[in-house]
Amino acid sequence: MRKPERIFARDDEWSYLERFASRTANRPQLGVVSGRRRQGKTYLVQALAEQTGGLYFGATEATETESLGLFAMAVGVHLGLASPPRFESWDEAVRFVFSLDPASGPFVIDEFPYLSKVSPALPSILQREIDQAASAGRRTSLLLCGSAMSVMGGLLTGSAPLRGRASLEMIVRPFDYPLAAKFWGLTDPRLAALVHSVAGGTPAYRRFVDDDVPESVGDFDDWVLRTVLSPVNPLFREARYLLDEEMDVRDSALYHSVLAAVAAGNGTRGGIANYVGRKSTDIGHHLTVLEDSGLVRRQDDVFRSRRSTYRVAEPLVVFYHVVMRPQWGLLESGRAQNVWEAARARFSSQVVGPHFEQLCRDFALSAPAELFGELPGQIGAGIVPDHGRRTQIEIDVVVLAPTVPGQRRKLLSLGEVKWGEVMGRRHVERLERARQLLSRDYDTSDTVLACYSGAGFEPGLDPKVLTIGLDELYKSFA
Repeated sequence: MRKPERIFARDDEWSYLERFASRTANRPQLGVVSGRRRQGKTYLVQALAEQTGGLYFGATEATETESLGLFAMAVGVHLGLASPPRFESWDEAVRFVFSLDPASGPFVIDEFPYLSKVSPALPSILQREIDQAASAGRRTSLLLCGSAMSVMGGLLTGSAPLRGRASLEMIVRPFDYPLAAKFWGLTDPRLAALVHSVAGGTPAYRRFVDDDVPESVGDFDDWVLRTVLSPVNPLFREARYLLDEEMDVRDSALYHSVLAAVAAGNGTRGGIANYVGRKSTDIGHHLTVLEDSGLVRRQDDVFRSRRSTYRVAEPLVVFYHVVMRPQWGLLESGRAQNVWEAARARFSSQVVGPHFEQLCRDFALSAPAELFGELPGQIGAGIVPDHGRRTQIEIDVVVLAPTVPGQRRKLLSLGEVKWGEVMGRRHVERLERARQLLSRDYDTSDTVLACYSGAGFEPGLDPKVLTIGLDELYKSFA
């Protein structure tokens, strides 16, 4: 099977789906494909069904009765029937589908959470039919796809009916930052980083702005005004919709406040609770849902166990809460120019700065082994207490070697990140002090010090210090 030309990249994802559809063992198989909306999941599974002659059904928000009727119509079209079959229940519908010739290709249900929400027994029904097909040696292939990450993530966990049945569990993620730059056709690394800090790696957002790509860094401000800050552009309300589409969200106001707290830099559970005016115990469930939905990521402090901070994982959501939400009324009334001028400094410090830090961690994760001496076992951030000076040193990029039992863990690299600041000797001295303090607990004999900057470096830095600028970060352009 050839991947359709309309699908940009996604070569690995396509190969996994192709392998799934090509298996010929005498047993059924279940695949689960998930990912937030706008990542291109439907393009992938629709193309798979088309090329294999499989049955594709895209579920919608509907009652159980209407969903059954729509499903019957899809079955009728797939089988070329003069009139669709009539199903009184999902039990009957699933039995019918599992009785079909497996040579006709996989049976694909897109947006499965819409069905399981109104028909909670559906996963159990599917489990029963999969088990019966296994006993009978039938080769039925079932592919479930969905965007509600918290729902899809729970299909195969714990005591869920489908646990242990899947042979494919694939998450379609946003493009990484170099691939996103290629998708947008951006060759200026600074411009690519700025656009990524707003739109991230979600491919559909280029369509949302009707292929409006900023021509240069000088055009970036105008691009923001005519796209994400324009009330007539689909990107304008997208950040709100991302949260509302998660089915486990009940009190959306509190969820938005939690996201606003994290976007403003309140990374600890206590800090978030104080920001929203609740107790820490009151927001535990909300943070879990946001984590499961992929909107928030928890980042452990690599130096202090049981201490973690939260970061908003979707750049557009950060942009919305820092720039848009505080002045939503003005934006809706068409005063984007005033809002953007007032928010420009916040955008640089609260949006681009933290986002650039994450890009640098992503760079360290994908860097060749020779950059740090060996492949890393863990990438993260951490805080080094400096009791002698009654302060603490924040390390933005920590690279640790894999743990070896009986040996002190090797600290491969310590890095500091600055988006808008030229880095020099004072930054290196902080890293040297941190390395000295950490030498009591880690093997720092070969620790590489690294400065990551979006503004450049002072001349005369020790050549042993790694200096990673935007050109190095986007070296895949070459």
